[in-house]
Amino acid sequence: MNTLTKLSGLTALSALAALPAWAQEAAETATETATEVVAEVVPVMDKGDVAWMMTSTVLVLFMTLPGLALFYGGLVRTKNMLSILMQTTLVACVMMLVWVIYGYSFSFGGSTSAFWGGTAKLFLSGVTADSMSATFSAGYVIPEYLFIAFQMTFAAITPALIIGAFAERVKFTAVLAFSVLWGTFCYFPMAHMVWDANGLLFQHGAIDFAGGTVVHINAGVAALVGSLVIGKRVGYGKENMAPHSMVMTMIGASMLWVGWFGFNVGSNLESNGGATLAMINTLIATAAAAVAWSALEGIARGKASMLGAASGMIAGLVAITPACGTVGPMGAILLGAVASVICYFFVTVVKIKLGYDDSLDVFGIHGIGGIVGAILVGPLSAAGFGGVKGDDYAIGAQTWIQIESVALTIAWTGIISFLLYKLVDMTIGLRVDSDSERQGLDQTSHGESAYHG
Repeated sequence: MNTLTKLSGLTALSALAALPAWAQEAAETATETATEVVAEVVPVMDKGDVAWMMTSTVLVLFMTLPGLALFYGGLVRTKNMLSILMQTTLVACVMMLVWVIYGYSFSFGGSTSAFWGGTAKLFLSGVTADSMSATFSAGYVIPEYLFIAFQMTFAAITPALIIGAFAERVKFTAVLAFSVLWGTFCYFPMAHMVWDANGLLFQHGAIDFAGGTVVHINAGVAALVGSLVIGKRVGYGKENMAPHSMVMTMIGASMLWVGWFGFNVGSNLESNGGATLAMINTLIATAAAAVAWSALEGIARGKASMLGAASGMIAGLVAITPACGTVGPMGAILLGAVASVICYFFVTVVKIKLGYDDSLDVFGIHGIGGIVGAILVGPLSAAGFGGVKGDDYAIGAQTWIQIESVALTIAWTGIISFLLYKLVDMTIGLRVDSDSERQGLDQTSHGESAYHG
């Protein structure tokens, strides 16, 4: 018994002596496990992503100011140059303010509605420098303020695109009023439907990487409706209404192309391989479209013009916008060329046949280019055409979804835009008087001129 007692005592002492080591090992294991759990749960904010998205945001602003302003400015007559610059500038500024007050909430406010984001983030309620927004990679985020700012630049440029359709004949106050109303009832709902996880078209699986439906079809159809409601410019078809400065237009178009990398590549939300695909597609689709337009013009008219090359550039940029993240480079070349040919036909044949005065061809390039891009993204995203979609990708089904999304966008913005134009016309009045139009909006609307001497 004494021996057993001694052995038991020694065993107990050994166990007690080993307790600190066991406790340390257990603590280390628990710490490692907790670290692994935290690593899985805590999202990563990559500084490279943040830096690229800040750059993209500034690039999209550069598209609008000065890019779009100069592009449109060069296309109008001298007496209306400053008015276009002013309209583009103030539309962008007003929409930025509207975006942070309620536009962001209406688009991305967290509502489970298929049509709008709700009111939870009015006045950016609850958003701080520590708030994060998801990207397309699980576990990676960017600051919510950055996502808000990036999307703000989209909301700023889209209504500004529309004004080209009724340039040289609409009241400045009417332009601003319509832009706010249109943003509220057309742009914000479409942004939610397409880009928010709860949105109608997002749920249906529509592909719109950077804004074929939200921006270009949306704005292009509103532009067509506006040109029809407002009517033709005084002297249209009888007087010379050629662009006053193709140099200015070329500069603006080039700025648009550079800024478009923020638009398309920034829509990837991360600085990775997907962003490089969007980048190369934005380069070569645009190049193909400019070459196609110039070649077609050379064949049809005997001379290729700078206006044609610039128009082709924009047509290519518009068409690749919804597709830049899912088609391959060869598909991008095909898409750019096809869109350019179709836009050329609408600008040079359809508009003249139907007789509407879309002053700067907003519908013919943005509307039609957006429709072509949004539909062809269906087949061209397939691996067989060099796209990123795998073997389980159904071309027919996806293309039908794309057609449905295009049809919904056309109907939504067409009907609502018509009602909004009528509302503004009944209250403020859309059009300036004929004397003011003949004198030019620079002086009659703003009391100054773009040029002197």
